[in-house]
Amino acid sequence: MNLPSGKHALLYLQTLIETSSDGITIIDASGQVQYWNSHAERIYGIPFKKIKGNYINDFFKEEDLMLLQILKTKEPVFNVYHQPRPDKHVLISSSPILDEQHDQLIGAISIDHDITHIVKLNEKLTLTSAQLQKMKQSVQVMEYTGPFSDLKGKSPAIQKAKEFALKVASTEATVLIQGESGVGKELFSQGIHDGSLRSSEPFIPVNCGAIPEALFESEFFGYERGSFTGAHKEGKPGKIELAHKGSLFLDEIGILPLDMQAKLLRVLQEREVFRIGGSQAKKVDIRIIAATNSDLEDMVQKGLFREDLYYRLNVVTLKIPPLRDRNDDIPLLVQSFADEFSIKYKKQAVKLHTSAINMYTSYDWPGNIRELKNVVERMIIFNEQPTVHANNLSEIFPYIKDRRIPKEGLAHEKALFEKEKITDMLQQTHGNKSAAAKKLGISRVSLYKKLKEYHIEMDFT
Repeated sequence: MNLPSGKHALLYLQTLIETSSDGITIIDASGQVQYWNSHAERIYGIPFKKIKGNYINDFFKEEDLMLLQILKTKEPVFNVYHQPRPDKHVLISSSPILDEQHDQLIGAISIDHDITHIVKLNEKLTLTSAQLQKMKQSVQVMEYTGPFSDLKGKSPAIQKAKEFALKVASTEATVLIQGESGVGKELFSQGIHDGSLRSSEPFIPVNCGAIPEALFESEFFGYERGSFTGAHKEGKPGKIELAHKGSLFLDEIGILPLDMQAKLLRVLQEREVFRIGGSQAKKVDIRIIAATNSDLEDMVQKGLFREDLYYRLNVVTLKIPPLRDRNDDIPLLVQSFADEFSIKYKKQAVKLHTSAINMYTSYDWPGNIRELKNVVERMIIFNEQPTVHANNLSEIFPYIKDRRIPKEGLAHEKALFEKEKITDMLQQTHGNKSAAAKKLGISRVSLYKKLKEYHIEMDFT
């Protein structure tokens, strides 16, 4: 095949690149952008005039750039899933551009197929599946379905928190929820909304810790049409506007930059927002529910959080107890999560032996309910037995490590018995761990875990 040459060759190449429905980027060996087609402009919202001749890592994080990796490896990749930005998902094919005659690397080319809409559809499908699962559970187990029905537990600590939240829910007071990561702050905020007079209106959750600093303003306040390249043509309302007449839940409020704190304070004072690029205020009627695992009072003293905003948010403070302070709820939570994941993964319902329950209750759960739920999910995924015993958990969850013998209770008695039994068996087998494991009825791997767990060190020389 004879390829075009001369002045027409560049025209052919440019037309080919622009005809592609994918984003195409060409960089030289130093990482400077030489070409950036219109579809790349559309995907990333960066005009060619702005990026041409500049280093591509001025616009993207270096660790997120497949092109720069290609310059190092000189190896092509095809249809590899890649996330160059938090809000973009692409399938990327990339190759080095080599001058084989002179054995020289000239640059690299990347073809990005935008699959963001597919990923978002999948996320919606996952959310819908989770909601369907929740509905199935409601049909299976008839139980009270009040504002805080998703908050399982009967311990005094959680009951006190729920009763307090229920009282607050019926008011219009701004609520500041305090608690460690994973204690269920969003569930409490949802419950407060559901128990309020705004329950039929929107509940808009915002995780401040998941928003890149550059996007805070557009996420909170929205923007008018034509505000910046790559924006929706008709503009977009922000989270505050979407929560009109309902509740706005601001999780990890301590993460907010100081300039955004000032703008949020203005919203609370004036009850109006200005979209980016807009000149007309939009009135908003919202209830603020904020949450944090930080000590905001200490942050105020250090100048990291505005004092006036703190007092605006701290009208009513709801403190959520960590899981270690509601140990009596762990068996109920474990069984509830086990039932939930059994349905989700279409597996048989399981019962937990006392030894397994003791293992759950003897751990301090620094990640709180979120960590507990993850552990139960893994248990259901890997378990094949109708009844789960402690030794099943030891093999499935070795990452729960450095557990000391509990100070009291059944777990204490069990741990002492296990340690004594293992020590006796090792003495009988003169330190032969394989023989000891066989006599104990456990695997050699499990025995090593127990030796580490109970700090058993014996010298048989």
